[in-house]
Amino acid sequence: MPALPELPDAQALQVQAQENFQKVTDLMGKGQQMMMEFWSREHAATPMMPDPLGFMTTWQKAITAMMADPARLVEQQQKYMQDAMALWQRFLTPAAEKPAVKDKRFAGAAWAETPAFDFMRQSYLLASAHIMEAAHGLDGLEPAEKAQAQFLIQQYVDAMSPSNFALTNPEVLKATVDSGGANLLKGLEHLLGDLQAGRMKMTDENAFEVGRNVAITPGKVVFQNRLFQLIQYAPTTQTVFDVPLVIFPPWINKFYILDLTAEKSFIRWAVEQGITVFVVSWKNADESIADATVDTYVNEGMLAAITVVREICGSSSAIAPPVHTIGYCVAGTTLSAALAVLESRGEAAQVASATFFTAQVDFSDAGELKFFVDDPSIATMEQMIADKPVLDGRFMASTFNLLRSNDLIWNYVVNNYMLGKDYFPFDLLYWNSDATNVPARWHRQYIQEMYRDNLLAKPGGMTISGVPIDLSTVKTPAYIQGGKDDHIAPARSAFKLTKAFSGETRFVLAGSGHIAGVVNPPSANKYQHWTGDSTAATLEDFVATATETKGSWWPDWLTWLTPRSGKQVKPRVPGKGAYKAIEDAPGAYVKERI
Repeated sequence: MPALPELPDAQALQVQAQENFQKVTDLMGKGQQMMMEFWSREHAATPMMPDPLGFMTTWQKAITAMMADPARLVEQQQKYMQDAMALWQRFLTPAAEKPAVKDKRFAGAAWAETPAFDFMRQSYLLASAHIMEAAHGLDGLEPAEKAQAQFLIQQYVDAMSPSNFALTNPEVLKATVDSGGANLLKGLEHLLGDLQAGRMKMTDENAFEVGRNVAITPGKVVFQNRLFQLIQYAPTTQTVFDVPLVIFPPWINKFYILDLTAEKSFIRWAVEQGITVFVVSWKNADESIADATVDTYVNEGMLAAITVVREICGSSSAIAPPVHTIGYCVAGTTLSAALAVLESRGEAAQVASATFFTAQVDFSDAGELKFFVDDPSIATMEQMIADKPVLDGRFMASTFNLLRSNDLIWNYVVNNYMLGKDYFPFDLLYWNSDATNVPARWHRQYIQEMYRDNLLAKPGGMTISGVPIDLSTVKTPAYIQGGKDDHIAPARSAFKLTKAFSGETRFVLAGSGHIAGVVNPPSANKYQHWTGDSTAATLEDFVATATETKGSWWPDWLTWLTPRSGKQVKPRVPGKGAYKAIEDAPGAYVKERI
């Protein structure tokens, strides 16, 4: 008869439990001290407003609107009770087929193994569906107020998920029993570390280093000023197109989203197609650029970069070639203004084409971010930056995360803090966590004049570089990409660029969202894209007749760009032309961290 396994010594288990309890107690004490220090550091100089974002006012209006129609409220309650009774009957009938739960918050086997937790998750999903149905039926509110109310209610519903609480999450309970509470101890350590860092970590940040395993495409920094470093990438083909490409990434993030790894890098791929690629690496804002506004990013940024690129690529010829440009997100917004400035000066020929990655110029339909740019939100922001030269990038990162709270907040609360899992190394999340500060003056102007007042879409609404901006004067050929599931620059809003300019436009709708919709190399064979009639009146009209193609849209862009790229010429070696190499890519600016 085989020997029975030796049972753990009860006294040893008790000692271990006492040690773990003491560790938790010590960590909690340390945590309280750190929380107080963090709160004092971040908020002591800024008096708290009673309703800093205006959300409580909207919430109260939503409740008033809901109570204003008692008959509809009673109807909704009766419908909920009927569905709840049907759910209860299914659980009382063992043979009854239970609906599949597709929500990934409840995908773990532990939710289905115990009837009580299975009933809990399905009850929550049922209740949340009815709450959101009621939210979409609110009357008596302005459209903007109704949309904001729906957003707030969705945030509340998401926060109250039983998966977000240790005592109602069977996976957390199982991990706690199996590990003797070690998961909670490790989770608390993660929480304290995040408080110390001032942000919620999403990945193992020690697994990556800019210039070592992300942002590794070979090149040289060939120019820099106080606002940006200009990187020229080393050619890999025998010849290159005459017309170079200069990429303007958003300065609210870092450029290496387009150069994560060799397999995902748009920059490396473009170089391999025989394009001379330049990228602007923006300065992580500090007091040296505290005075920067939209004018600064147009003149000292985009127009300066275009001039340098043309001088480098035209050093061996009598006439400097024009440049292709790409503007991503806010850089695309600003690029449109820069093109209008060039048009007004009679210098539009400097730019052969403009490509826009998930950019907006008409903010009338800008999605959920508009909930954060109303008057109460702007008043709160004014308090935050009243005496500060820059806006902390972690504030903007938290706002973006709130738009997808289940994926970008609660997912990590559960995995990192309650389950105590190790941070998973993921290059995209490392980039997402590498936030950048922005000049407070620029941010104020962008939020107020563009997002709230939509002045860029109005001819003469904004004056930049002394030029009243009228985007309808821009005749530069434009390739416009939008993301089907983009929650930051909605596809419907991006499509409006096709109506903003007077020149030729091509619109492509990419599968996925703001990041994955852009960073989708052909080799990955993921997602899809739609092409069609870019002159359609609306995005819905475009989609109705569009052709779906599996995989990346990058080859479509290359097919569009190639005829506009001139003849083949000798490759340009970084640092060998009119501008000498300052340092190796990716340069110093991108390595500055908050």
